Amino acid sequence: MSTPRGLTQPRPAGPVVCVDGPVWIVTEPSLARQVLIDPRIVKDPAYAPPHWDPREVGLEPTAAEHLSLTTVDGPEHVLLRRAHAPLFSARRVRAHADRITEIARELLTGLGTGTVDLVADFTSRYPLTVLLELLGVPLDRLDQATAASQLLVGGDPGQRGAAIASYLELAAAAGGAGLAAELRERLPERITDPQLHYLLFGLIFAGQVTTEAALGYLLAHALHGRIGEEDLVGQTLRQHPPAPFTLWRFTSTEVELAGVPLPARAAVLIDIAGLNAEGHDLTFGGGQHYCVGAQLALAELGAVLHVLRTEFPRARLAVPFEDLREVHLGGIQGSRLTALPVTLTG
Repeated sequence: MSTPRGLTQPRPAGPVVCVDGPVWIVTEPSLARQVLIDPRIVKDPAYAPPHWDPREVGLEPTAAEHLSLTTVDGPEHVLLRRAHAPLFSARRVRAHADRITEIARELLTGLGTGTVDLVADFTSRYPLTVLLELLGVPLDRLDQATAASQLLVGGDPGQRGAAIASYLELAAAAGGAGLAAELRERLPERITDPQLHYLLFGLIFAGQVTTEAALGYLLAHALHGRIGEEDLVGQTLRQHPPAPFTLWRFTSTEVELAGVPLPARAAVLIDIAGLNAEGHDLTFGGGQHYCVGAQLALAELGAVLHVLRTEFPRARLAVPFEDLREVHLGGIQGSRLTALPVTLTG
């Protein structure tokens, strides 16, 4: 298995590198952190280069079209962030720790003994189960959530609309008990139900797709003789960040970065994988758009390691580590294992 580092080739060329598109990639750590808090560099796709086709580059709808934590900036983002952040704080996540561990144990134990493919049978269903339960979405919708996720990640681009519609159905199914209901109470009254459902879609999809990718690598390294390492979760996330680059950012006006002039509506990325490889941990981003689900992701990954250590101490890879294969989704999307054959033994 290779060790992906993202786009590291242009790093010696300077702190800001222009590549085809054009896209400006930030490769220097202090400049990266500056970009993450610069109010002139925004997330709203309304500021994307005018010649871009949103479908080709995987842009979300603009903030005016759909309210989203990942595309709204300024005071509106602060309001959304204040509503979301307490639900996923370290304290709140700790309150769910036992149940998260129980879910990991139930799913792994349910696979039985013998050789199983954890990519096919676990890495997607586990974070989805956690998210649906915490939000209050009935777990009999798990297969629907899994299918929608598969359509959005590496599926037919023509099915993207159907997948999002399926996610919105899941969000609408959330009951009165759970984080979805609590989020509804914390949001301003002017937020409509369709807007709430889109916010929940963002939480479910982002929380699943990134954790799924990290789980595959974490389990592979753990079962390759590293399960006892103290900071294996952190090491895995730094070595295999679920997103090799930040999500798209755009200049709302002319900006100069490290002496490099960028026009208005320029696309900007930060090379997370390259910076991580140099010891600068930006796995969860930074600034106002720091990943709101970071604590939940860390808890899910840590719970899986705990279950492996306590319930499956003799579990091992069913193939040599070097034979594991990855798929690189391209662009700002990350890499993930195509399969993870494992012999589960207690």
